[in-house]
Amino acid sequence: MTVKLLIGNKNYSSWSMRPWLALRAAGISFEEIVIPLYAGPADKQRILEFNPAGKVPVLIDGDLIVWDSLAIIEYAAERFPDAGLWPSDPALRAHARSICAEMHAGFAALRSECGMNLHRAVRAKPLSAAAQADIARIQQIWSECRQRHGQHGPFLFGAFCAADAFYAPVVHRFRTYDIAVNDEARSYMAAMLAHPAFQEWTTAGLAESWVIDKFEND
Repeated sequence: MTVKLLIGNKNYSSWSMRPWLALRAAGISFEEIVIPLYAGPADKQRILEFNPAGKVPVLIDGDLIVWDSLAIIEYAAERFPDAGLWPSDPALRAHARSICAEMHAGFAALRSECGMNLHRAVRAKPLSAAAQADIARIQQIWSECRQRHGQHGPFLFGAFCAADAFYAPVVHRFRTYDIAVNDEARSYMAAMLAHPAFQEWTTAGLAESWVIDKFEND
């Protein structure tokens, strides 16, 4: 039975991007179901039919429904243990989970001030001190990971894993809002931008015609 992944607009939905990218990069087969966000009550009802919380992403595996990006990735890692969604070493796995949890729960200022919007023309904007602090912390995370594991590959823990999927929308945010980054972060962003699954998501997002007005004001 094919796993299904319910997602929102690829142009805007950073939370949808995370499990989609993790599954695609790991070579896990799934059926993609896209429901445009904020498009009206009919589309909202379609989401509610799968998830009473009314949010995407949602993974459907037979009769099982899993929602929330981190929960989906954790389930997929157990369902497909050979896919390499987490590092195999327990210490590295704990580190990867820690930085995913930090992304999952934090960086509210950056999220609010620099929403993911692939169609937005690349340009800088004034950012609050809180958003600047978020940017600095993310670069610190990336630099520490790359300094520890860079000899094993270009991603945060060498090979691409769930941690990279979790920080993928930030790569788009940094690019779109022309945010200055250090050399370590720039190198990491280049590796992410060149990843086939990352490019596949980006190309599809740029091809979308849906527009959400409230996300087009910056």
